[in-house]
Amino acid sequence: MTATLPKGMWPTLGSGVGLRPPHYPFILANHPNVDWFEATTENFFETHGRPLHVLEQVRSHYPVVLHGVSLSIGSTDPLNRDYLKKWKALIDRIEPAIVSDHLCWTGVQGTNTHDLLPLPFTQEAAHHIASRVMEVQEFLGRRILLENVSSYVGYRHSEMKEWEFIAEVAQRADCGILLDLNNIYVNSYNFEFDPEEYVSHIPPERVGQFHLAGHSNRGDYCFDTHDALVIDSVWNLYRQALKRFGAVNTLIEWDAKIPDFQILQGEVSEARKIQEEVCFGSSEKRKRSVA
Repeated sequence: MTATLPKGMWPTLGSGVGLRPPHYPFILANHPNVDWFEATTENFFETHGRPLHVLEQVRSHYPVVLHGVSLSIGSTDPLNRDYLKKWKALIDRIEPAIVSDHLCWTGVQGTNTHDLLPLPFTQEAAHHIASRVMEVQEFLGRRILLENVSSYVGYRHSEMKEWEFIAEVAQRADCGILLDLNNIYVNSYNFEFDPEEYVSHIPPERVGQFHLAGHSNRGDYCFDTHDALVIDSVWNLYRQALKRFGAVNTLIEWDAKIPDFQILQGEVSEARKIQEEVCFGSSEKRKRSVA
């Protein structure tokens, strides 16, 4: 495989937000104070029209990350070659800092359910997925990140914990991990495990990006809705993750009930503040040490 980065090393981007159509005019007119944008890969496959034009304008001012939802890396269907060709063409055109998708399957027999479906945590599944990831990376000529997904059902014949599974896939495939801390919290609530234990078992050299988002607590379960502010428990998990992994690229996700962009900027500011405190010490402490 031809990789653009040595193993365990990812570009340093800072804190960013997802690029969403309601915010296009504000972003293009104001160039807001965020470090980077994450674009949903499939929304920009077409080579003509306003979305791609907007993405290119944003890319001229900011680093961009491409984040896919339809690779279906866990499926037993053959890899979709037409999809991979479109993905690579967009990568070549935009030159994203990072590319990623989800550790899941999204359909069967060529039908896309447009949902991120959970996997059985078995050695057989890990081997199957890793071989497909290596094929994808060889085709793209770069490493990808795979994101842990939120889930609401499990498999009785799973052989390992979720965190063991994602680490096993990443090691076998020599790929990176996009650690979604909100998804970890949601799954910890739904399946009754300690989210900090999850974080403590992920290999630091594999993690190239964090996701933070809001969710909905339905009482008996949490639902990953991406339509609210990050809750305190997820911010606390972020602090623990920073202690283990260092200053990892951090994205604020917001995909429904999308608010004014200034709300997302506020979440970015909070992420920056926490990262500064955990990874570098407060600015006041650094002033004293210099003096």
